[in-house]
Amino acid sequence: MVVTTSWYLTLAAILFSMGAVGLLTRRNPLIMIMCIELMLNAVNLTFVSLGSELGDLGGQLSVFFVLVVAASEVVVGLAVVVAIMRRRQGATVDDLSVLGG
Repeated sequence: MVVTTSWYLTLAAILFSMGAVGLLTRRNPLIMIMCIELMLNAVNLTFVSLGSELGDLGGQLSVFFVLVVAASEVVVGLAVVVAIMRRRQGATVDDLSVLGG
């Protein structure tokens, strides 16, 4: 059995759809950040698999930039989540007005 690019693309589509469903259905900000990370990793898998299939290094270069954006998103997102959770336990995404002061 040979694993081809279509296997990787199918896995990436499943991961992306799981992240999108989780992002749309959950209200916990930490879970939402994890779902966004899952979606970004699915895109990274797509970039790497297609870059490998085409013999182009542009896919790996794009993955580098996506990882930088994902790391900065996690830092900012977790800072917002910690700020919300300090003010109110069990806060949801709808409680962003708490940060207004």
